[in-house]
Amino acid sequence: MSDLNTDRIWYRQAADLLWSQALNKSELALVIIDPHHDRIVQFSEEAVEQLTGIAPLEFAKMPASSLFPEQLPDLIVLTQACYALGQTWDDRMHVCTAGGGTLPVEVAASSFAVGDNQYLSLLLMDREALQYRRLMTSLLPATAVGASRDAQGAVIVQDRDTQDAQNELILHAAGEGIYGVDADGLTTFVNPAAGQMLGWQPQELIGQVAHFMIHHSHECGELYPISDCPIYAALHDGAVHHVADEVFWRKDGSSFPVEYTSTPIRLRGRCEGAVIVFRDISERRETENKLKSALTEVEALRQRLEQENAYLQSELWAQHNHKDIVGESRSIKTIIQQIELVAPTDATVLITGESGTGKELIARAIHESSARAGRPLIRVNCAAIPKELFESEFFGHSKGAFTGAVESRVGRFELADGGTIFLDEVGELPLDQQAKLLRVLQEQQFERLGDTVTRQVDVRVIAATNQNLRNAVDEKSFREDLFFRLNVFPIEAPPLRRRKEDIPGLAMHFAEKACTRLNKSCPMLTQAEADRLKAHDWPGNIRELENAVERAVIVSKGSKLQFDMPALSVSSLEHPVVETNSSGIATDAMRREREKSDIVDALRLANGRVSGPGGAAELLGVKPTTLYSRLKKLKLNARRFRAQ
Repeated sequence: MSDLNTDRIWYRQAADLLWSQALNKSELALVIIDPHHDRIVQFSEEAVEQLTGIAPLEFAKMPASSLFPEQLPDLIVLTQACYALGQTWDDRMHVCTAGGGTLPVEVAASSFAVGDNQYLSLLLMDREALQYRRLMTSLLPATAVGASRDAQGAVIVQDRDTQDAQNELILHAAGEGIYGVDADGLTTFVNPAAGQMLGWQPQELIGQVAHFMIHHSHECGELYPISDCPIYAALHDGAVHHVADEVFWRKDGSSFPVEYTSTPIRLRGRCEGAVIVFRDISERRETENKLKSALTEVEALRQRLEQENAYLQSELWAQHNHKDIVGESRSIKTIIQQIELVAPTDATVLITGESGTGKELIARAIHESSARAGRPLIRVNCAAIPKELFESEFFGHSKGAFTGAVESRVGRFELADGGTIFLDEVGELPLDQQAKLLRVLQEQQFERLGDTVTRQVDVRVIAATNQNLRNAVDEKSFREDLFFRLNVFPIEAPPLRRRKEDIPGLAMHFAEKACTRLNKSCPMLTQAEADRLKAHDWPGNIRELENAVERAVIVSKGSKLQFDMPALSVSSLEHPVVETNSSGIATDAMRREREKSDIVDALRLANGRVSGPGGAAELLGVKPTTLYSRLKKLKLNARRFRAQ
């Protein structure tokens, strides 16, 4: 048994050695790649080096995807076709060469598996050399004519009389267009396929300079000088010229894309003319364009899905409570009725109310109760967007639109297509940017920054603000037409001090939420603590209450919630009652003055710090960016409140 195993091992090693030697000495450029790991596994060293000029050691280190520079989509299509069919072929590839150049090749590919790994075998053939051999085979059969080739690759005709009869049959049978020119550039023969593609009768072209009839202009209509034509260059330099993407013109004045090869004909050392073989590549170009369009669309969808996923991930971390609205007060019941009325429609909604009153929660409830619930709700904090980035953030930008735009980006409106966009703190938008937003709301159209393509979107708009936009319109800081466009269906989120009967229920809701997150048992809320909570006026509203409850959950010991009332009652101690006018209703001016006073108190307590733990923003229950915006509007300098 030991001898048998030894023989098997020796046989396997010998077979591997023979295979390696055969592969390395092969005249065919064969490359085996692993597409999943983007690596070159094996290759015929001498043939590959002869084809590409790249040394084997350097070639072995290259990623498989770099074999065909700037043709990654074509390589992916080739790979997928090979997996599906087992083998395939492509004549549009360009393999890399030494010095950073490329060489047109035809690729015969086949797939095979070793264990769980899938590999591709790529046979690379010099396209021009291959086409030359085909031309030699079809036009000048060696057995009948005795044809050969010189060092420049020209066809040497030794017996023209013997060739004529056979060529006549070949020319009529060929499916590709073939015509010949003499040393003076005059057409000498045209096969039926060429005449059919060009719309000319062969006799109409014979004796004429074909360039002036079928190749006189570029595709754009620009004149194509005969001195620049590769077809006639073959008459002067004696080289084979292959062109993959030009157009020929029909008799009726229309054009079609062609791929052609011009091969000089030599007789006794002199150039006697050239043979031109061409094919109509309209169908191939259409397929390529469809593929490029499909790849572009796939890439756009990929970017959009990536950005949607990134946005949704950030939303999950934000830990928003959007499952239900907690409360039994009359104002909450009114809001729920309004949500039920407006959600099934696509009407624009404007939610107003102080900071921390749950405006975003209302927006989410509207979206989740609408027919658009299956699409994303995209939130935009208008106060946090720098003026210079407004267009890019809202509408996206194309690659190179500005310094640093290294790739195209989908804007928030395009990301919300089919869904809802929530414009939070819309009153903070600069006046000069409001007109751009108005156009999208009116026409549902926009252009990306740096792009000329007009894009159509289907987006439902919900806006929110803690400002009085009517006053802003009177003060000329907010466009009146934009206000009317947003204020189709207004909803007011009441402050917590106007719905104090909801405070105990909200406190327990936030306590359960915090305990679940902190993995703690939920303590109970006593009546005494509930009364203390209701006695506070909550300038930071629900956000402030949630923060206070979370702190209480952390610091409470035993089975009862204990609140740090001094931290809660900064505002209530100094401002126990909101001033009102004779009707008992606080005016907007009174609320603004109260808001300014609360901010000043918070800055004093925070020693002039706006953000961070214990900062004024945390005490007020607002975001630092929101507080900075209000300080700027109130012309307050936080540094003034730092202890000397």
